Amino acid sequence: MQFIEDLKNKKGGCIFCELALKGDDRERLVLHRGKTSFIVMNRFPYNNGHVLISPYRHVAGLKDLTNEEHQEMMELAGESVEVMIKTIEAEGFNCGINLGKAAGAGIVDHIHLHVVPRWVGDTNFLPVMSETRSMPEYLLSTYDRLIDGFGNIGKSPSFVRRG
Repeated sequence: MQFIEDLKNKKGGCIFCELALKGDDRERLVLHRGKTSFIVMNRFPYNNGHVLISPYRHVAGLKDLTNEEHQEMMELAGESVEVMIKTIEAEGFNCGINLGKAAGAGIVDHIHLHVVPRWVGDTNFLPVMSETRSMPEYLLSTYDRLIDGFGNIGKSPSFVRRG
């Protein structure tokens, strides 16, 4: 929370631009740093293991992405799915980009892709009745479970760079 509060106190601060800077990746929940984009755990997850894939550059729209950024973001989404199937036994995924406040984007000026792992029966009455999510595991515990898998992105034969 201190990281988020510090960022709120900065005028015009962008959480993704701050996270893109080198620092303590575990503290920042950064799981992987690619060439043009990075993967970070969502501090306000929809579900356990919810990650965000963001370009390092501060851009808002799909058309603002370079071909290389777009390609890497999609490759990292695919790798995220594979890692979470292996490490936390996810059974399904919701993947998407919220463009604009009307679409539910909490941060509208820095594009990011959500990858949300799902399990059969993973929802209960709390989100329906009280707009509250119950997370069965602390963020850093989930980070520690995921980091080895994300650390191997680009090192395994399943990660293929095209182009």
